[in-house]
Amino acid sequence: MKKAIQNFEDLNIWQRGRELVGLIYELTKKRDFLKDYSLIDQIRRSSISVMSNIAEGFERGSNKEFIQFLYIAKGSCGEVRSQLYVALDQRYVSEGDFSKTKEFCLKISGMINNLISYLKTSNIKGAKHKITV
Repeated sequence: MKKAIQNFEDLNIWQRGRELVGLIYELTKKRDFLKDYSLIDQIRRSSISVMSNIAEGFERGSNKEFIQFLYIAKGSCGEVRSQLYVALDQRYVSEGDFSKTKEFCLKISGMINNLISYLKTSNIKGAKHKITV
């Protein structure tokens, strides 16, 4: 039996976003990466943006707004992937770490896309639209 989603922390997609942040922080703590402060800041901010926009969209209370923030999260996930290429080209990360993290980003992007598709066709409009008597 599935647990009802009550908070953004219950969302599998948010949990994967949190894992992405952990992966990025681990990568950016490596010796070669440490000398590039602006890339560290940018890739960390991008990864944080993924989980933050999922949370903010959920908390808005309507599917329309949630979808909008999911698109932003998906864009941030693409930004992380792009920045990973910079890290790879500068030899801050190994091919293995690059591939693993890039694949994880692609998985999250797919999950976000699936959630957007579901919300677009759902009859549930969000907590903001519940009728109270």
